[in-house]
Amino acid sequence: MNDTVTIDAWRDVTLPTPDEEIWRYSRITDLDLSAYEPVPHAPNVDGDGQLPQGVTIGGVTVDLFGEAPDVFALLNRTFAAQVHVRVPAGTVVEAPIVITHTVPGSGALVAPRLVVEAGRDSQVTVVERFVSDGDGRALVLPVVQIRADAAARVQYLAVNELSDAAWSIGHQQAEGDRDSSTLLATVTLGGDYARVRTEARLVGPGGSTRQVALYFAGGDQMHDFRTIQDHAAPYTSSDLLFKGAVQDRSRSVYTGLIRIRENAKGTVAYQTNRNLTLSDGAWAESVPNLDIQTNDVKCSHASTVGPIDEDQRFYLESRGVRPEVAERLVVLGFFDEVLSQLPASDITAAVRASVAAKLNIGADHAAGAEVAS
Repeated sequence: MNDTVTIDAWRDVTLPTPDEEIWRYSRITDLDLSAYEPVPHAPNVDGDGQLPQGVTIGGVTVDLFGEAPDVFALLNRTFAAQVHVRVPAGTVVEAPIVITHTVPGSGALVAPRLVVEAGRDSQVTVVERFVSDGDGRALVLPVVQIRADAAARVQYLAVNELSDAAWSIGHQQAEGDRDSSTLLATVTLGGDYARVRTEARLVGPGGSTRQVALYFAGGDQMHDFRTIQDHAAPYTSSDLLFKGAVQDRSRSVYTGLIRIRENAKGTVAYQTNRNLTLSDGAWAESVPNLDIQTNDVKCSHASTVGPIDEDQRFYLESRGVRPEVAERLVVLGFFDEVLSQLPASDITAAVRASVAAKLNIGADHAAGAEVAS
């Protein structure tokens, strides 16, 4: 793939199609680049104008991993609004670094870029929030690149609260060295079409990585996740847990791959995707995969798609809980396993409240449909 897209030629790029496996089931054919215009974008770091030590905004675009995975990552390079977090060796950043991207409507294209470099035996937590300024159409192309040096601990959380008119096509890339620990966490509640491609690679013995996600789609939304757990060193471990729910006419897609390379003996890797379908018109797809190139490893993958457990619903209703309340309690309980793994407790509380609010909206839509019929 060409590694550059010029500003003058960006509208003429060739978009992917659902014929490509990594884009299978997607809505990429609905995207019309001519409907968007790049606009200047200034992310807000920590909200008080005072940048934490080691954080810079702007400057020369940094790329830790070379070749871009697709054309949207190339477009990010062209229009990047970059935040660069450098954590020196042995440094522990106690408070989360919170970066907020406020995306205008009216056909805006923005390309947030976050680069995190954590030195040996350092520690940092970074939270990115994506919110809309109004309900207008927008295209967001975020890229996150994380490099954790030996024994570094990096936690990352992305929260998508965009309007239902926005599209988001993002990439998360992380690389962990010897005895490092990385967490890539995603919460997706907003967006018309919201896609995240996550690649976590372990290149040093003893490295570990976790990937967790909570997604909840309603109306005509589509949430799309593609993940890779790439083990390129021995005695590494990875654990993935993605949980989602769809209601109304919404859709979700998850495809995941555990790749264990020839030199990665002693690897332990798990991959789990669970989905709830809360309406007859909702649809979810789940496709886990394994690519194991050596022996002496321990791997498993699991996926489920289905309605709420009737036994759980009956248990609550038998104790006097109204049916609509029982369903909401079951869904919130379903998401608890992911919520408990998110960094930054104040963000977790806000996410729980947003999920509860979306359940109320779904219940209101269902009631309206019954009245109309």
